[in-house]
Amino acid sequence: MSKMKTNSGSKKRFTLTGTGKVKRHHAYKSHILTKKTKKQKRNLTHVSIADKVDQKRIKALLLQ
Repeated sequence: MSKMKTNSGSKKRFTLTGTGKVKRHHAYKSHILTKKTKKQKRNLTHVSIADKVDQKRIKALLLQ
């Protein structure tokens, strides 16, 4: 049987922390930035932790 492949889209979007949590970037930061406030754009820049409900599914895509 061949090796399982990591999902390429997930590989680009998520990273694992040392404690096993999943880091993700915020959406809505790529285009149509003129109508968004400076505060909104600044807050979208920060990295956040993926929701606990989604972490098991994301890890399955990353650790194949």
